[in-house]
Amino acid sequence: MAITINTGDLKTILETTPSTQNILLVGKHGIGKSEIITRHFEDQGIPVIALFLGQMSDPGDLIGLPNKDEATGKTEFMPPYWFPMDDQPVVLFLDEMNRARPEILQSVMDLSLNRKLAGRSLPPGSRVIAAVNDGEEYQLTDLDPALVSRFNVYFFSPTVGEWLFWAKQHDVDQRVINFIEEHPDELEKNVDINKGTFDKTPDRRAWVRVSGMLKACGNITDMNRLAKMITGVIGARSASMFIQSLNQSRMLTARDVLSDFAACQQDLSTYTMPQMAIINEGIYQVLELGVDRKAVEGVGRNLVRYIQWMLSNNRQEAIAHFASFFENATYPNANAFIMMDCRDALQLINQMIANL
Repeated sequence: MAITINTGDLKTILETTPSTQNILLVGKHGIGKSEIITRHFEDQGIPVIALFLGQMSDPGDLIGLPNKDEATGKTEFMPPYWFPMDDQPVVLFLDEMNRARPEILQSVMDLSLNRKLAGRSLPPGSRVIAAVNDGEEYQLTDLDPALVSRFNVYFFSPTVGEWLFWAKQHDVDQRVINFIEEHPDELEKNVDINKGTFDKTPDRRAWVRVSGMLKACGNITDMNRLAKMITGVIGARSASMFIQSLNQSRMLTARDVLSDFAACQQDLSTYTMPQMAIINEGIYQVLELGVDRKAVEGVGRNLVRYIQWMLSNNRQEAIAHFASFFENATYPNANAFIMMDCRDALQLINQMIANL
């Protein structure tokens, strides 16, 4: 089994792995592999060329088509449409590699070892990154061990907290965010292959689609119709839980705590450690996204009250969890806010770390 990494680990791997080494990401569909890779390298001005190997029916789609050189009388391969001709490095992202036909994978062998296709080299500094799905629910092609050996292999599994942070940045409907904060196990479920091809289960992409439906519906009045709509996206069980949550009081959010801790204190006293963990990471995520300068004083005051409450109520596990985000610099902008704009909170966190 490959080692498991999260989003933060993946970004570090992309930054530090030499371009001469290939990376293979193993994971479920819809977890953001291509988006993270594309954003990381395009931010550096390096284009990412995504090739969906499972859609290629002939090696010519990958290596180009043969053509007779009239001058030499020999056959050469014309470069395919995607091949970089300006001698500038690229990232070649080979998606769905274990859905590719065996003849396509033979071409990938030379590409992964020598950075060549049909004798034509990729520009110096180019990278090869591949992604595969893993699980009994997929129709897959077994990969040759000799091909796999040419890649550094990682099982990519982003945390729920990382998805929630992404969701807040990308304007996912707050009702979806609240539900996943309260029911993190519902973010994604494995498909039960015994129930048939069309059995629906939730995944990260599906929740984004649910968000789109909620925004399109505006003020929801017909909950039965909404339930039918989203059942087709996330399945009957998860849809039932979500609809029920819309009709019940929601869990507190980090923004609630940072806006008015006093109003949250009574509810917080009933929270279990998993619920506290969601609040803890949510606070760092809110601070990471930035605080309006007019709200800095109030946010800082409520943050201090929250930390003092954990300390005075001896919530040791929650204290250790909260301090770990600061100690590991998981959210650097949040750490900067605490160090620069909330010195009282900084003093309490240092006290937490010293006492662990």
